[in-house]
Amino acid sequence: MGILGRNQMLALAVFKVLFSINTVHGIGANWGTQSSHPLPPPTVVKLLRDNGIQKVKLFDAESSVLRALSGSGIEVMVGIPNDMLFSLANSVDAAERWVEKNVSAYVSSNSVDIRYVAVGNEPFLRASNGTFIGTTFPALRNIQAALIKAGLGSRVRVTIPLNADVYQSSTENPSTGDFRPDIHDLMVQIVSFLSLNGGIFTVNIYPFISLYNDPSFPLDYAFFDGYSSPINDNGRIYTNVFDANFDTLVWALEKNGFGNLTIVVGEIGWPTDGDRNANIASAQRFNQGFMSHMNKGTPMRPVPMDVYLFSLIDEDAKSIQPGNFERHWGIFNYDGTPKYNLSLGSNNNELVPASNVQYLNRRWCVLSPSANPVDPQLGPSVSYACANSDCTSLGYGTSCSNLNAQGNASYAFNSYYQQKNQLDSTCQFPNLSVITTSDPSVGTCKFKIMIRTTNPGASGISPDPSFGLVQVLVFLLALLVVV
Repeated sequence: MGILGRNQMLALAVFKVLFSINTVHGIGANWGTQSSHPLPPPTVVKLLRDNGIQKVKLFDAESSVLRALSGSGIEVMVGIPNDMLFSLANSVDAAERWVEKNVSAYVSSNSVDIRYVAVGNEPFLRASNGTFIGTTFPALRNIQAALIKAGLGSRVRVTIPLNADVYQSSTENPSTGDFRPDIHDLMVQIVSFLSLNGGIFTVNIYPFISLYNDPSFPLDYAFFDGYSSPINDNGRIYTNVFDANFDTLVWALEKNGFGNLTIVVGEIGWPTDGDRNANIASAQRFNQGFMSHMNKGTPMRPVPMDVYLFSLIDEDAKSIQPGNFERHWGIFNYDGTPKYNLSLGSNNNELVPASNVQYLNRRWCVLSPSANPVDPQLGPSVSYACANSDCTSLGYGTSCSNLNAQGNASYAFNSYYQQKNQLDSTCQFPNLSVITTSDPSVGTCKFKIMIRTTNPGASGISPDPSFGLVQVLVFLLALLVVV
């Protein structure tokens, strides 16, 4: 990068002074709301505070969530979904209206401590096939201009949460890192803009995905408790993939003239179900290891990090396109109960559960003991139930992989029954299902009872025929074993 002009240098210095006063280092969490039966926002805010979580990252600007955060003292990163980037990129007025409605209104009248606006979410992900390449940066510029016009330019920073695939290294050594060739020039433009406007670089890093995508990936390298073959990069030793990944970004910024840009880890975590490597033990190992590691920093930046764990609560209505594990990233279950012991570095050595959660009745829908195991309606019924609920805990290596064919059918029926708020009519699969008051949970496989919500008619999950087909194949395979 060329030498900055005197006015630009002065402006940058002012931004750094202003923002350094307001920045709080510490642990944050991603609060997603793609749930069929979400906890009430005030309950979630109390959950955050009870567990000493100082910051929260949102994926949109849902009014009920922002209202609940009013006066909480929790820092907020409010998000703009990718499907809004086009309109914001092509209209300054649209950007000003968005800022007025979703930032100014809450900062001025509701005491919501909004610190960041996240423009898009991983818009340059390779899987997006370039859909948002032309709109992300213009949207970022317009939102920044709108913040300045609203008098919030020195209080609220802009950012773009980016997947780690926006940079790469030519070898395993982080020092060979640079931005991806197809978006290199665009990334330099964005980074330059963030630097000049006091913005931050937000990156999402997932060691679990490295393991998921590559069966030969060394397991211990994904964690923080030792790896037998560390990487030596010109004297810098890397014993875990997170440090190597993060420092690859540091080198990419350094090579392009922005070595001092603030980096925030927008998402990091480990799922607990939906894959053979997604389980309670591994999630606890990873997240507790990271909590102990984050204050040490990395070889290139050995300082405490700003981090948002991914995620706070499981979301049973998320897309499973990346994998069945997508619905199981939470450190808390759907009802706000902790999944495992985890010290977040606050006064609490264990996670504190959500309080005053109201559940539906203790009833489950299961396969009738008198059902014919070769009934031709059984397969289609299981498929239908799974396509309209959440069966991601079924399958190889999952928490319910110990079930037999009958257990798989019962799990599917109950998932649909709970999804539909225990309506009697949703446990009437012909000659196949029955309602029971005896908990059918077996070992690690928990048959859920859903929580009561303010919108009992909500379903939250759209039919997905392909997903139902996968689950019915699992069921049929198990049936062959039993028969």
